[in-house]
Amino acid sequence: MKTIKDAKNFDELLDIKYGKLGTEERNDFEVKAKAFVIGEMIKEARKEANMTQEALAAKTGTKKSYISRLENGKIDIQISTLFKIFEEGLGRKVGLTLL
Repeated sequence: MKTIKDAKNFDELLDIKYGKLGTEERNDFEVKAKAFVIGEMIKEARKEANMTQEALAAKTGTKKSYISRLENGKIDIQISTLFKIFEEGLGRKVGLTLL
């Protein structure tokens, strides 16, 4: 059985720690990792705009607790809400690149 020390790259490390892609444990990890990244993006953009969580919530029609949970990667976000936060709340354009 491989250990983390045996991993030669990041993908192997994830396979060892969370299982192969498609397994329930790995899927859970991927969802949480993406929620964390989105939360960090929101937090960074909010701070660059010199806004509090309360101010962002007011501009987007949400609650401070919702913004806090998003920034901490605790909840999923609908794409429409993500656009609303960045475009209406933070005045940023969201571009999508399709592969």
